[in-house]
Amino acid sequence: MTSIESTDVLVVGSGFGGAIAAYHLAAGGAKVVVLERGPWLQAEDFDHDYLLGKSYTKVFDFVAGDGMSVLSGNCVGGGSVVYFAALPRAPRFTFERQGSIGRRMWPKSISRDTLDPWYDRVSQVIPVVQQGWDDISYAGGLWAAACDHAGRTANPVPVGIDKAKCTNCNWMMAGCKFDAKRSLLFNYLPGAVANGAEIRPLHEVQQLERTDDGGYRVRYNQIDEEDYRITVGSGTIDAKIVIMAAGAGATPVILQRSEATLGKMPHAVGRYFSGNGERLNTAIINEDRAREVLGLDRGNGLAYAANQIGKGPVVANWDHLDGSLPEYRRFSLEQLYFPPGLGTILAQAQGADGPTWLGVEKKEMLRRWQSWLTIFQIVEDDNEGVFGPPPPTGNAYRISQQMLGRGPLSYDPTPNTLGAWAAADAEVRDILERDGIATVLPWTNDLVGAYTVHPLSSCRIGDDPETSALDDRHELRGHPGIFVTDGSAVPAALTVNPALTISALAERAMPGIVEAARARGINVSYGAPLPTAAVTKPLMRPETATQGA
Repeated sequence: MTSIESTDVLVVGSGFGGAIAAYHLAAGGAKVVVLERGPWLQAEDFDHDYLLGKSYTKVFDFVAGDGMSVLSGNCVGGGSVVYFAALPRAPRFTFERQGSIGRRMWPKSISRDTLDPWYDRVSQVIPVVQQGWDDISYAGGLWAAACDHAGRTANPVPVGIDKAKCTNCNWMMAGCKFDAKRSLLFNYLPGAVANGAEIRPLHEVQQLERTDDGGYRVRYNQIDEEDYRITVGSGTIDAKIVIMAAGAGATPVILQRSEATLGKMPHAVGRYFSGNGERLNTAIINEDRAREVLGLDRGNGLAYAANQIGKGPVVANWDHLDGSLPEYRRFSLEQLYFPPGLGTILAQAQGADGPTWLGVEKKEMLRRWQSWLTIFQIVEDDNEGVFGPPPPTGNAYRISQQMLGRGPLSYDPTPNTLGAWAAADAEVRDILERDGIATVLPWTNDLVGAYTVHPLSSCRIGDDPETSALDDRHELRGHPGIFVTDGSAVPAALTVNPALTISALAERAMPGIVEAARARGINVSYGAPLPTAAVTKPLMRPETATQGA
């Protein structure tokens, strides 16, 4: 396709920020097109294995940077399809953080009190349920028992899961084959399509440029469905409003590449990136001590020996989510699953000379994989990530047919961030190594650097033009009509999983975006009913829907 199309609103990305924008604008009467880089998969497409070329590698984007690697969703529905559906709200103190700039990072118009009504709206669309102890996996139960033994608390994590449909198959991360996870395929996206929005998978946006009428021209490549390195077509679409929601690892790259055609970008585009302060600890459980100290018994002499595939997070320790603690000493600790391909390769054993990824110690560690417990730390970091010059196309230099790439992100953790990780490491050790229950092996950055599965802040909102790319309406400074509603708009690490906060911020931004759209000549209104009870079936690909008609 080489001709230039036109639409009222062009949405880049179909994750939380993109889907919410697409729904409200389409439901309000605007013509909406959504371009999604990844494929369009649904229940029958999700595989219960981790083989190359299956859904696991199709729906993830793993980009290695300098000091930081980023794992993101890459499919229609974005991260909502591949996340663990953990939906906590950010603690009140989060919104008062000062971080590396020494003053409040969030806009003065946003606090926990002002965001709560928007959290409530999202929770009507994606029902948040509190897991009970009967829902908890062996891994979560062991973590809870260890916390209790150490005098700490443990909390089942609130999730967006239909527990009546969940089979506990433990393959949640690769997409839910049983439609139990309340992803965006069940709410905002089908609501948008029902109101006329068009979703185009395997369309990778490359850059934006201005048009003579004050709108924007968006250039994209069409990507081969099996080999993401191959371009099978290209095109352009003109739009009066552009919503950037490609994710915190891609939105700033597209905007940086567009500087030659759009004009100067705000200083904060591609700066102040946060990995949400994330870090893994791998604990090797001593089965005998877990049985003797914690009183756990599964029969046949086993205390734990759990299947490590895909369940979690189910239990968290939130004792350090305390606003009276100093900044960088507030964190959460979640029992978490980590994919076996990456987990077994990257998990380090304790050798004679320190951590090692090879040798006899690593072989013995892998032999005991059923006794692993992974603890996910979310601390307050210093927003130290910076994106360098963008690659010629996409957000990374593609290394393999799917999933793997090398990107322009640089990340050098500051003493503040290192100190926060060390404090969380010490807490995990104090809980799990008490009375010999386990040996804890904290993640080290030596091999691949830090990592994140919740990238944030690379085009953040704020009141200070020097340190924020967006105003508090999510509009890109100096570029009226371009808005950012994905995780890159979140100003800083949240100390909890960010999906619900990203969604609440996107909901909050919609009245202002609709007002801006009207000012730019789009016949659109705000106030359509939320896509709740009316949406009872998952979003289907157009050809599937036609075949079933």
